[in-house]
Amino acid sequence: MRRQFELPEEDRAFLDAYGCPWETVVDGSPWVLLHGFATQDAGYNHDAVTAAIRIETGYPKAALDMVYFYPALARKDGRAIGATEATQSLDGKVFQRWSRHYTAANPWVVGQHNLGTHVLMVEDWLMREFEKCPAA
Repeated sequence: MRRQFELPEEDRAFLDAYGCPWETVVDGSPWVLLHGFATQDAGYNHDAVTAAIRIETGYPKAALDMVYFYPALARKDGRAIGATEATQSLDGKVFQRWSRHYTAANPWVVGQHNLGTHVLMVEDWLMREFEKCPAA
């Protein structure tokens, strides 16, 4: 697995314990790729994907934002997934962008949030897709 840039120790420890092979790559921006990332629900067209998280300039003080999946996820019931139309070329593949953000009601908190909490947030985004729009 490639390690093209260093992550803070707490992020490396989280990723090592998380259970997915991971790597850091620089492709325009620094990215963390988690391979074999479980999609948390049988309602998606893939049980596991590669999840990509861009490490924003200024991280960990700057918030991480969104997630990108390869291959693209779709719901088995054919319902559209909101805010996933954009794509990102990364590492020779086309990733699907899930436009999900921290908000004033759910802000990024410096010193409390990190890559590990962001990954858990990604899991939540995957689950909430079916809570807000149950399978048909």
